[in-house]
Amino acid sequence: MTGSQEMESIMLDSMEDEFPISIETLGKLVDVPKGFDTYAELGGLNGLATKLKTNTKAGLPLEKSSTEDNRIIKYSKNILPDPPHQPLWSIVLDALSDHILILLIVAAVVSIVLGSISYTSDHPETGWIDGVAILVAVILVVGITSLNDFKNQARFRELNDKSNDKEVKGIRGGEQCQISIFDVKVGDIISLDTGDILCADGVFIEGHALKCDESSITGESDPIKKGHPQENMDPFLISGSMVIEGFGTMLVTAVGVNSFNGKTMMGLRVASEDTPLQVKLSVLASRIGYFGMAAAILMLLIAIPKYFIQRKVHDIPITREDAQPIVQLVISAITIVVVAVPEGLPLAVTMALAYGMMKMFKENNLVRNLASCETMGSATTICSDKTGTLTQNVMSVVTGTICGVFPTLDGIAQKIPKHIQSILTDGMAINSNAYEGVSSKGKLEFIGSKTECALLNFGKLFGCDYNEVRKRLEVVELYPFSSARKRMSVLVKHEQKLRLFSKGASEIILGQCSSYIDEVGNIRPISEAKAYFEEQITNFATDALRTIGLAYRDFEYGECDFKEPPENNLIFIGIVGIKDPLRPEVPDAVEVCKRAGIVVRMVTGDNLITAQNIARNCGILTEGGLCMEGPKFRELSQSEMDAILPKLQVLARSSPTDKQLLVGRLKDLGEVVAVTGDGTNDGPALKLANVGFSMGISGTEVAIAASDVVLLDDNFASIVRAVLWGRNIYDAICKFLQFQLTVNVVAVTIAFIGTLTSDIVEDKNESSGSVSSSGGGDEEEPRQGSPLTAVQLLWVNLIMDTLAALALATEPPTPELLERPPNGKNAPLITRSMWKNIIGQAALQLAVLFTILYQGHNIFQHFVPSSHGPIIKNGMHHYTLVFNCFVFLQLFNEINARVLGSRTNPFKNFFNNPIFIAVMIFTLGVQIIFVTFGGQATSTDSLYIVEWICCVVVGAVSLPVGLLLRKIPISEPIVKNEIPVHSEAIYTAPSPNPSSSNLLSGANSNSSNSNSGNIKHTPISKDYPTSGESTPPINDEVSPLVNRKASVGASVNDNINTPIPSSSSNRVNLNKPTQVGRGWQIVRQTHKKLVVINALKEFSQNKEPGLVDVVRGTNRGSLHLPVNQIN
Repeated sequence: MTGSQEMESIMLDSMEDEFPISIETLGKLVDVPKGFDTYAELGGLNGLATKLKTNTKAGLPLEKSSTEDNRIIKYSKNILPDPPHQPLWSIVLDALSDHILILLIVAAVVSIVLGSISYTSDHPETGWIDGVAILVAVILVVGITSLNDFKNQARFRELNDKSNDKEVKGIRGGEQCQISIFDVKVGDIISLDTGDILCADGVFIEGHALKCDESSITGESDPIKKGHPQENMDPFLISGSMVIEGFGTMLVTAVGVNSFNGKTMMGLRVASEDTPLQVKLSVLASRIGYFGMAAAILMLLIAIPKYFIQRKVHDIPITREDAQPIVQLVISAITIVVVAVPEGLPLAVTMALAYGMMKMFKENNLVRNLASCETMGSATTICSDKTGTLTQNVMSVVTGTICGVFPTLDGIAQKIPKHIQSILTDGMAINSNAYEGVSSKGKLEFIGSKTECALLNFGKLFGCDYNEVRKRLEVVELYPFSSARKRMSVLVKHEQKLRLFSKGASEIILGQCSSYIDEVGNIRPISEAKAYFEEQITNFATDALRTIGLAYRDFEYGECDFKEPPENNLIFIGIVGIKDPLRPEVPDAVEVCKRAGIVVRMVTGDNLITAQNIARNCGILTEGGLCMEGPKFRELSQSEMDAILPKLQVLARSSPTDKQLLVGRLKDLGEVVAVTGDGTNDGPALKLANVGFSMGISGTEVAIAASDVVLLDDNFASIVRAVLWGRNIYDAICKFLQFQLTVNVVAVTIAFIGTLTSDIVEDKNESSGSVSSSGGGDEEEPRQGSPLTAVQLLWVNLIMDTLAALALATEPPTPELLERPPNGKNAPLITRSMWKNIIGQAALQLAVLFTILYQGHNIFQHFVPSSHGPIIKNGMHHYTLVFNCFVFLQLFNEINARVLGSRTNPFKNFFNNPIFIAVMIFTLGVQIIFVTFGGQATSTDSLYIVEWICCVVVGAVSLPVGLLLRKIPISEPIVKNEIPVHSEAIYTAPSPNPSSSNLLSGANSNSSNSNSGNIKHTPISKDYPTSGESTPPINDEVSPLVNRKASVGASVNDNINTPIPSSSSNRVNLNKPTQVGRGWQIVRQTHKKLVVINALKEFSQNKEPGLVDVVRGTNRGSLHLPVNQIN
């Protein structure tokens, strides 16, 4: 054994002694079936923690040590290896595998062979040059294209890395902190909260009402409650599963490739799919390629017989030297196909997407789904959250009514009796998941829900130490917050009793109370002050404040089983008004959306009056706009819903189910819908929307996983920037298409007609080509075949494909993009105005080039010195002029292509795109070198300076012609919204007796208080026929997919015993159950796309019956289940 091997053995032995548990043993804990016996053998939680050198209270140490290094060496990092990326050489081989290029290479090799052998060539010393030049040109085209692809691949990989990086809450060194998901280690203590997707495998330490959804992993549809084995509960937490209720902590047992989810993900890596626009352009490119193929074949069928007929007519014998011209004709034909096939179209899309994604990331939009970049530009409506998106999400308590109204916080501690202060601060501290820690910005602040952070900061005014309260009070039961319940409660041991603290939406908490605390701290019946509190809620809401109600109640032990929240007969502590300032940029952004033809709707959980005032301040709520509450909205029939949707601007007190229903109905009406969401329950709406925006700061992992774009700053203005970039990407493709098709038509036509009309056979004895060219001594003869050689056409192909794609796809967006209505989903890729420019420019170029082709030798004779002699028709110098004018026409037309429609100035913001300028300078420089120094390799002759000037002037003619073309009026057809064949709304039928006459009572009843008299409330008739397109309601009690009572998406807790009093006409009836769409049930269980892919693979392998889409309807591909599970 060598010394190095001995040292390695010693290190391994030392590591085994330090960490005696193997990776395989830890893996058995979460394998199916789960390892309860293994867990017991390891000594349970304490034994496992001891063997992993960690502490279940303090976590891992903050200091680095050899133990921590060995921990990473043995158990790995929480990082999956990068997926294998395609190396550059492989991309080059893929490009070279194109059949047309292979044909061209073969023909070039044949040309080299025939041209270099004296038996088949008159000039073997130079006959090989054409073939070599073609090979060099092919290598350049393939090399530059492949390098672009390689760089785009690197950009996408970089963005994927950024999208995967996030922070989780953990405990290290006894302190709560935030840890990068990539830094999580075996032995770490991780805090779990509702909506978290577990980043590693682990075992339960402590928590309350912690339930996980493991359906996508184990197939168990019911949420699994976590706890200790001694309590007959499951202690194992599996990576990739989702916390759907409660909170707690876990001890990490496996990370990275060793975790359950890591192993699954490693086997599920799939290639990214083309976006819809890429697919559409690929089809267009193939059709154009067929056109080029037909032109090439037709040219050969005409030119080859013509060649032999002409030789026969001129009595020229056919010899072995005739093989070379025939090969040149074949090469010209193949080159026409190469030029005709616009392989730059898919490349332009890829470049535009890559460039746009990188720029969007710098503007706080992290794109997770490529296709969304295209869709954003077509968005017709945006359904936005309020908190954090329209507002700053910097919340603070500014007023309230606790033992009387306190208009400010000055001297608040002296105004409230001490014993009430104790109840108030205990409730705010214990009934909260927020904690104080170091934020990602390095500041010591409260971390968690912004509302809870505001309450904890409010508690500091009374000298409350939240940590002391949490250590003193023992939690017995937790009833977590959900968007459906709109409240959160906790039951704790208090002296010799139990005490329930409850907080939530103020009108809902008020409705649960039977008593209140008066100004001196006495408990009195709520009936004496209920109207007063309701008035205060309205007043605070009118000032655009979020109102939170606080309440409590004492219980005797055994008074009830407490399995369901005993939220009745509570004692009302009071209301606090929380201010969340409007983002200053939002009103302008909303106004920009209106000018862009985009309807902005606010969907919020706040009460109607608060929502109305904030929407009015944002500019969302306008005269004639409708406001409605979610419970009333979901009671509408489809016909009634469709009648109000065009004017609906605010949906208040909405649940995620209401948002999902709103999105579905808007899509059914043909709208392209963008939606924002941050909560776990927003997953269905984000999935259902055309583009889902999740919140990067406040969003849960489920929301982020379901979204297409992550707003890194949670800002509405960033959505507007995303729309701007979406339109810019679409326009970049249209600009390139406009340029590409013009070049295609002109190049193919010139090469085709020029070949057929040139004298491809000429008796050398009669040739007048014995005059010297500008080179001074070489004899110039008329050239046979196409006026544009294969090498020249390949250079043109490089200009119009790769370089033009680079120049036009990187155009920065301009504000003018938001001055027009959105492009419809079904808008034609090539509009009438684009056809006008393509046909007009092609006609101009063909007219100019045919003039130069047939009369150019006479025209340009006036611009060359007499010493040059006459320009030979169809000679090298003549054809060089044709080629040079052709290239300059394309260069100036590329400037024309910068504008679409009727816009006048193509030079506007010209210097804002350095890439475009660099491409133009590079193209011009290479063209000068190509013509001046190419010689026989490029079939060009050097030109005089006056000829260069003439070529530039000829090319510049396309600029004024382009202006005239754009000024010719042409009307575009009106593109109507396409109504989907299948309804995509998760629709719930209304109750038998819907109160249609009072649908907007929430808005009407408060109009006097909120100055909303200018808001038009249109009554809805009951006489609308019910549409037959709706998805029928689902009987959740018999659904095999999910237990209704445990579903996060349920809008109501079915077991609440005491309903909210309905003294107010606009009171929300929370006892009325709301059906939850099956789409949500599936999304809840299949939050990971790759897990779904795995499921589909397994279903396919098992030859299950057909898969039915249960989320988006049969016309959209997303999440599926076998038919036999949903029937």
